[in-house]
Amino acid sequence: MAPVIVPVQSSLDIPPSTTVVVIGGGIIGLTAALTLVERGISVVILEKGQIAAEQSSRNLGWIRKTGRDQFDLPLSVESDRLWSEMPRRVETDVGYRQAGIMYVARTEVEMAGHETWIKSVGGQSLDSRLLSPANIDQLVPGGSGKWVGGIFTPSDGRAEPTLASSAIAAAAMAKGAVVVENCAVRTLVMSAGRVSGVMTERGEIRCEQVLLAGGMWSRRFLGNLGVSLPTLPLVASVFRTAPMDGPTEIAVGAADFSFRKRHDGGYTITQRGALYTPLMLDHLLIGYRYLPTLMAQWKNLRVSLGRDFLKDMSLGRHWNASARSPLERVRTMDPPVNEALNSDALRNLSKAWPVFNSVVVKQSWAGMIDVTPDSLPVISPVAKVPGLTVASGFSGHGFGTSPAAGQLAADLVTGGAPIVDPAPYRLERL
Repeated sequence: MAPVIVPVQSSLDIPPSTTVVVIGGGIIGLTAALTLVERGISVVILEKGQIAAEQSSRNLGWIRKTGRDQFDLPLSVESDRLWSEMPRRVETDVGYRQAGIMYVARTEVEMAGHETWIKSVGGQSLDSRLLSPANIDQLVPGGSGKWVGGIFTPSDGRAEPTLASSAIAAAAMAKGAVVVENCAVRTLVMSAGRVSGVMTERGEIRCEQVLLAGGMWSRRFLGNLGVSLPTLPLVASVFRTAPMDGPTEIAVGAADFSFRKRHDGGYTITQRGALYTPLMLDHLLIGYRYLPTLMAQWKNLRVSLGRDFLKDMSLGRHWNASARSPLERVRTMDPPVNEALNSDALRNLSKAWPVFNSVVVKQSWAGMIDVTPDSLPVISPVAKVPGLTVASGFSGHGFGTSPAAGQLAADLVTGGAPIVDPAPYRLERL
């Protein structure tokens, strides 16, 4: 069962024209739209299902700089700043708390990775620091884990996925954006060699620019246009507990579990180390590009071949503007929960912090993540399709970096000075 999000009162009508159309009502598309409308640019957000019904409401809610790729770190730093401003910006609580994020290490190899990362970002003015076992016990009391050490960034934080996207959507609408749910974009309309509109299931909307922020659906949409976006699906299973007295407000990650405090007093928990992926046609088409990652992580993979492959094949890869698209046939991707992974996470966590032995599990869910070969997103114009910009492939990092990622996408759409260097996110790198 999917998390329950705050509902959004979207528009029932679609306008005949606008300046920018945003395809996808997840948190990246919403933050981009909010940025655009704040700049006085008219924007329409088109969502094939419900706002934030897929990964934007199903993620862990972590907002972190810790462990980020060096190329991705500036985006994370800017997102920290923008998250801290978000409650004022949208005039409501999005669950943002700057409570810190900690990773704990059981082995010297794990600890060496944290040490290497600290050295690599030494000039970034971060507040990250290495921890001894005694430091861990002080910050997160009541533990029984045998830790070699850890790493802690006090300025990292969290927000609530079930609150944030709805609040951002409401703020964008209050400032003039139009949000339309249950309205899939089938394809682009081109004139004189560039984008001039989108064709939806309810007709055409003329526009000057299009931002594609379709999450895991972006690869299929672009493929229909003859553009390759290499992403593969990864399913994460998560559960939440009833309110409880936990050991800390700090979000904590180990090799085989993570937990973080929720705004309702419970905890969100997952199995960090085990990866689950349903095999699909794309694994055969582009899986070789992921071989370095697969070789390093093969012990942690949980792979299945069955119904998902057949369902994916039945959706089709090519369609025209007059045909019902795969985006209409699956309004919301709702993968089944891997309860074995959730049970494993709780078992591992309870051994490390026994207070979790008595938790009451209130709900579990799963979400599908779109992963690129280098785990960095694509935030980039599409050279082959002038007037089209893409912001997808966030590889599980989209929620935490969404304020700056959405602003960067808006910067590229409008040709403004980018909030960070966009070079690491170019489509051409892939």
